Amino acid sequence: MANTNAPFHPLIYVRGYAMTTKEIDETTADPFCGFNLGSTVYRAVPDKAKPPRKFIFESPVVRLASDFGYEDVYRSGYDIMDDEWAANPDNKLTSRSIVVYRYYDEASTILGLGKTPPIETFAAKLADLVLRVRDLVCRNPENGVAPDDFRCYLVAHSMGGLVCRAFLQNPKLDRKNARRYVDKFFTYATPHNGIELGGVNVPAWLGLNDTNNFNRDRMAKYLAVEDAYKKTKRVDWLPESRFPTDRVFCMVGSNRMDYEAAFGASRTFVGHGSDGLVRIENATLSGLKTGGQAGAPCAKAFAYRSHSGFFGIVNSEEAYQNLTRFLFGDVRADVWVDLDEIRPPAEVAKAEKAGQQINALYQFEVLASPRGKLWYLTRRTVEEDSVACLSHADWTTAPKKNGRLYVSTVFLANRARVNKSRPSLAYSLTLGVRVPDYEIERKLWTNEHYEGGYLFRDSIVVEMVPLAAGGGSWTVKYAWQGQGSSPATTEVDTKALKGGKVEVRIPFDSRTTPGVSGQLRLVVSAWNPDAQMTA
Repeated sequence: MANTNAPFHPLIYVRGYAMTTKEIDETTADPFCGFNLGSTVYRAVPDKAKPPRKFIFESPVVRLASDFGYEDVYRSGYDIMDDEWAANPDNKLTSRSIVVYRYYDEASTILGLGKTPPIETFAAKLADLVLRVRDLVCRNPENGVAPDDFRCYLVAHSMGGLVCRAFLQNPKLDRKNARRYVDKFFTYATPHNGIELGGVNVPAWLGLNDTNNFNRDRMAKYLAVEDAYKKTKRVDWLPESRFPTDRVFCMVGSNRMDYEAAFGASRTFVGHGSDGLVRIENATLSGLKTGGQAGAPCAKAFAYRSHSGFFGIVNSEEAYQNLTRFLFGDVRADVWVDLDEIRPPAEVAKAEKAGQQINALYQFEVLASPRGKLWYLTRRTVEEDSVACLSHADWTTAPKKNGRLYVSTVFLANRARVNKSRPSLAYSLTLGVRVPDYEIERKLWTNEHYEGGYLFRDSIVVEMVPLAAGGGSWTVKYAWQGQGSSPATTEVDTKALKGGKVEVRIPFDSRTTPGVSGQLRLVVSAWNPDAQMTA
């Protein structure tokens, strides 16, 4: 029997790392462990005589309540892990519940013994919490959920994502197989491949304040990926036999300058290409097949936000919109750039043909925003160190393989699914390929070089009408914007793939030398297809 509450399942928040005793006490004193914090920023207005307009994001907790009818689980000052709360039949838990995993309570000097348990304990107790939530939801007849049909979501910030992964990936930490009840897993700024300071991974011997939780040797053990780590020296692997990679989303921050931890020392030592604490290259996940081969990348998106603080990724509109579309949305589009040709400048091409060594790094910018909204679902730019990259050597060595770049995933939502006047879902996507610094025989080539220029840059509007419930096919239209703005009018053929997915290929060509040509490849599928959307 299907869970008729889908896609509105209980949501379990798992907070990030607290270093000092003071930070742990502050965390445990907060009922929502920081997920109730919002932000206020300025937005420009057309009238120059008026001050900028304040743009307020109320917080993930408040917005989930106001937008989707979610509610917290505290009753008369007690929490669901309190046995008396659970024993009281009058205390009911709805499917639209926000649960905060308060794993730092026993480490607090206020609520516990002041001694922090190992991360393995946090993971094992997360399994217990999932089972407790299942029991309480299923005993409420208003939910109409049988135990086998119960599902929940895990939403985690920073180290909280590692706690979740240890629970999902390591069978020793989930004795009762509670992971089967987790429907989707979302991470904000999680150091999936550890934390690096000055280019060096946090050492295993640095046990002070449990910072060795971010050492890859230690991570490989509690994440149960030791064999893959030995081969790759990375731990950002999610075994596909333990949890489906297409049910995971990684939200990545790219603003290091607004991260103020340690009076700014963290962002200095972590360096460019980070959110101030976690390097961008370490903030995503990939699947790991049973035979040990690399699998598909998990969904990801990028926001110009710092790891935490006033302008942190958790308390941002961009991350919230990605979260809710991932959990409750209608359409998923994985965005790939497939290159057919890279045309270097004539002088560079001539030198390469003569056998001289050519070095260059092609940088791919991608920005995507849904129709009618004031924020990006994903934002990857050179200045923010978040671009996808392809070296000239990799391109020339294996263009068919290395010229296929996964850049982001976009989830779109039509809340009621009953908009008969305009049933389509649409978004704008900007694709840019920056002019690289060419080197010939390791010498910088500056002839005809214009800093900040593009081999290709244009925006495209894509409009999609999903497959109708009674059959038929997807309708996908697009329009490159050129120097203006126009609606999507060119219809493109779709290719059916396994699992109800369709593939859309949209050609692009700078028509210049130097320049590039290729295709935007969108792998599109219905998301939450069986859900009864009422919000």
